[in-house]
Amino acid sequence: MGVELVALHWIYLLFIMFIIGFMVARKDTSLVCIAGIFLLAAVATHSLSAAVSGVFNSFIYAITELLPTILVISIIVSMSKVLSATGINDVMVSPFVRLIRTPAWAYWTIGILMMVISWFFWPSPAVALMGAVLLPAAVRVGLPALGAAMAMNLFGHGIALSGDFIIQGAPKLTADAAGLPVGDVIAASVPLVFVMGAVTTVTAFYLLRRDMKQGRLVGGDAEIAAATDSALEKTEGLLAETAKKWLALLIPVLFALDVIAMFYLRLQGGEATALVGGTAIFILILISVLAHRQESFAEVTNYFIEGFQFGFKVFGPVIPIAAFFYLGDAGFVKIIGDYLPQASQGIVNDLGVALAHAVPLNNEIGAVTLTIVGAITGLDGSGFSGISLAGSVAHLFAVAIGGGAATLTALGQIAAIWVGGGTLVPWALIPAAAICGVDPFELARRNLIPVAVGLAVTTVVAMFLI
Repeated sequence: MGVELVALHWIYLLFIMFIIGFMVARKDTSLVCIAGIFLLAAVATHSLSAAVSGVFNSFIYAITELLPTILVISIIVSMSKVLSATGINDVMVSPFVRLIRTPAWAYWTIGILMMVISWFFWPSPAVALMGAVLLPAAVRVGLPALGAAMAMNLFGHGIALSGDFIIQGAPKLTADAAGLPVGDVIAASVPLVFVMGAVTTVTAFYLLRRDMKQGRLVGGDAEIAAATDSALEKTEGLLAETAKKWLALLIPVLFALDVIAMFYLRLQGGEATALVGGTAIFILILISVLAHRQESFAEVTNYFIEGFQFGFKVFGPVIPIAAFFYLGDAGFVKIIGDYLPQASQGIVNDLGVALAHAVPLNNEIGAVTLTIVGAITGLDGSGFSGISLAGSVAHLFAVAIGGGAATLTALGQIAAIWVGGGTLVPWALIPAAAICGVDPFELARRNLIPVAVGLAVTTVVAMFLI
């Protein structure tokens, strides 16, 4: 059964093309996104006032959806400020500096640890843990902060989240939509997840090393070291060396206890992130009281202010583009109203269904189509909202082809999550970008070639497995 496409669908698709074009040209997309929101609202409601209000309401919706991420990033940055100001960060990093001696070791160590932690607790808390403990060590041995962010993205939001072997949230959604046992989808996804992961991370590492050798991308070692040394000079004597050593030991222990608590209490996603964020708050308070004593009341507030200033500065450019893409899913009804066709599943999902019905059916076309459908549904930035559609389309293709349902389902799932779960869509990869202090749009551009190569190779492999 087809789906009715109306003017709203074509306007949305046109503005997606504009946004991608502007990103490729390294132009800011905020104005394009605002124009897209206004036009969608105007066409839907036929009201100028409703269109103007729709722009503002879309911003409120985007901020509401992003607020937990903004909050945890701001808190982690606040904690990092007090660690740097007291010199604890330097003491805490020194063991890792001895272990991580080269940028290559830093890249693969951060990536593999990120993947393992993300399998158990999903990537958001893993990003916070990696940023607090390993990022400074990686930067000091010459790995650019952008390289660290790529490792976090590709291994955590890419490999771990697209397979989701432990928590099984993603395969459960796609399996239910495809009418398959979840075990079948997981089994089919294993070779595809690891092909995608190996190709993408190796390609990214090769391009990273090439640009470092050619001087187009340099490590932030000197800059970070200078900033740290300057901070230490200004705050010399805030804490005794013994106190620094004990606190440098206590902080990783507290975060390790968080990991244990996540495992035994079965905390996942937002709950796990909240535990990490709450721990960071208490670490900030404890160190501030020990270092600043009677001035700690004011200093705690100052550290929070610095963290929130950083968080909103980083997220400011992202809110307009997130607001536009949220209109592609459930956000449309909540922001503008119920103006889509009666059978619509959201603009993005409707476009995916229309694509699936517009192509011929065989193994090769089926694999390519599932990759494209998955990638399109990932454009809303969650990675999860459209994977049920990927499962449904996979079922439709499998019936026509005569098999391969589990492989097609897994392929659609992988494409949707790699694109929308935090490696290509700028607001989805904000956590890693913010923790590493890099531009999310530059990180998205850096990830584009490795992810595109990975999807192409994985799609070809899937053709032989169907």
